[in-house]
Amino acid sequence: MSRIAYYRVSTRDQSIESQRDAMRGDERQPFAKEFIDHGVSGATPAADRPGFAELLRYIREGDTLFVYAVDRLGRDAIDVQSTVRSLLERGVILDVRGLGVIAKGVGELILAVLAQVANMERDRIIERTEAGRVAARDSLLRTGLTHKGKTSMGRPREKNPSEVATWRSTNSKSLAETAEHFGISVSTVKRYCATA
Repeated sequence: MSRIAYYRVSTRDQSIESQRDAMRGDERQPFAKEFIDHGVSGATPAADRPGFAELLRYIREGDTLFVYAVDRLGRDAIDVQSTVRSLLERGVILDVRGLGVIAKGVGELILAVLAQVANMERDRIIERTEAGRVAARDSLLRTGLTHKGKTSMGRPREKNPSEVATWRSTNSKSLAETAEHFGISVSTVKRYCATA
């Protein structure tokens, strides 16, 4: 009967430490084993995540699995429900931070509802993001600026590509010297010179 933790963060620059601290609680109880999916999208089904797949091979009847949030257990409401049912049928105790222990029956029902709510919120985020893109494109076409005052949809260029290419050619400088002069990366200089 081991205490096992599972963490997932979507990008490589995110840390699991806040999840770990929250799940340990005030008693600071250590976990016997921790499984991590670092830089794995929540859109990936739970069983297809390397860390979670390893967890599924390791976990045994009587173990308690601690997770930070419902959405860590699957890609969508159906995946969450399937994962939870599979774990409970194997005799695993599931503890979701803020919800406590999830049991068969009513616990599964509550979790299913929460998973569906999380699914709906994810869909709303996608809709809002797309609406923002549409507004930015429309404004850019009408005024030359996005609705937030930017001159392009993407990240603004660091320097003018033709200016960089012209300076490099005129001064017969290397990629590294050009990068240093403009304060940009060598790969950016290569890209600018290739397009100019």
